[in-house]
Amino acid sequence: MTDWVKSGWRKKPRVQMPEYTDKAALNAVEAQLAKYPPLVFAGEARKLKRALGKAASGEAFLLQGGDCAESFAEFSADSIRDTFKVMLQMAMVLTYGAKVPVIKVGRMAGQFAKPRSADTETVGGVELPSYRGDIINGFEFTPEARIPDPARMLQAYTQAAASLNLVRAFSHGGYADVHQVHAWTLGFTEQDEAEKYRDLANRISDTLDFMQAAGVNQDTAHTLQSVDFYTSHEALLLEYEEALCRIDSTTGLPVAGSGHMLWIGDRTRQPDGAHVEFLRGVQNPIGLKCGPTITSGHLKVLMNKLNPKNEPGRLTLIARFGAGQVGDHLPRLIKAVKEEGANVVWSCDPMHGNTIKSSSGYKTRPFESVLREVHEFFSVHNAEGTVPGGVHFEMTGKDVTECTGGVRAVTDEDLSDRYHTACDPRLNASQALELAFLVAEELGGRRARTVQAAAV
Repeated sequence: MTDWVKSGWRKKPRVQMPEYTDKAALNAVEAQLAKYPPLVFAGEARKLKRALGKAASGEAFLLQGGDCAESFAEFSADSIRDTFKVMLQMAMVLTYGAKVPVIKVGRMAGQFAKPRSADTETVGGVELPSYRGDIINGFEFTPEARIPDPARMLQAYTQAAASLNLVRAFSHGGYADVHQVHAWTLGFTEQDEAEKYRDLANRISDTLDFMQAAGVNQDTAHTLQSVDFYTSHEALLLEYEEALCRIDSTTGLPVAGSGHMLWIGDRTRQPDGAHVEFLRGVQNPIGLKCGPTITSGHLKVLMNKLNPKNEPGRLTLIARFGAGQVGDHLPRLIKAVKEEGANVVWSCDPMHGNTIKSSSGYKTRPFESVLREVHEFFSVHNAEGTVPGGVHFEMTGKDVTECTGGVRAVTDEDLSDRYHTACDPRLNASQALELAFLVAEELGGRRARTVQAAAV
């Protein structure tokens, strides 16, 4: 791509980004980051792109999940382990339902910045700049904390590097052993409230027992003990992204070194904007959030800008409309993709369109609305004859009370018990795993219909 340079975004209109007052400090941080090793490597990004290419055709399925916004204060090995653990459990259940490999992509090791609906917020008559994530400013409601501080990028890099180090150890050090993962899942289904998922869990147990009897075990199959796990985040803070951009020595092409997969948010997808300009030039797989306001024309322009060679696995369209609105918007976007002959992965984000304010005053997401949007997403794809290639959740391995509903029935009154998010409400471990069981049912039903159609 001869017309692209990694600093080219600086000449484009920028939105949802901070204005740093100390330019000298900003320049020093960017120069320091530019000397640091990349957090991820081009070969890993290419491997993920190939896997996503299979998801586009229904030969794999994308599971993307993790924190709404990673926190400096909440960072710990336990929190990384717990989220990784739930992702593995979800992936096992989805693998059984879909009968295809599940691509595991965490919203972690880089998800530090968040777009906001307003530049300022007012508390008790005091107006201050909005909190935009720990990589930019502080959560504390003080004038000092809300000043954008470029040094926070260095702390974000350090935390991301530590997170990746631990995740890589978990992925290939035995923690991901398939039998252990399923034992955790059986613990969930032993609860009386989760009885309806016990049958599926028992069928997975029977499959593992058969494999063991047939001689397929940890000693003979390395894949039963390790997994490929990738990282992703919204590429919002472009000074950070540019500083970690590198040239791949194998291909000579630029690669974003901050994460395996980056996405453009619904608020930053302007075709001539800074975020699209930066991400069109890196070879990583790219996600594009598609909300109710995206037009078919804009989508066509964006697909051509972000994936001009129409590479399979390069572009994932992440639909986020809200329960009850999928049928109003998804079919027209599917039509636009068909008209362009575009290779895309269709993924469902049922979180962002279903945020409400509870009667107790907390921002929350009803589990029933999340589930309804997932169901509508699958229904539309079944009707259109297209492939529902993945799901995208904000979730945590912790036992938080931020989204209402689920088998453990979190109520509005429960939200104050363990409401820990710095930004948006997340599914807790139980809700995330329950959702995986329900998505597995959708995938199993789709597979049965495909097999039946092929037989006819």
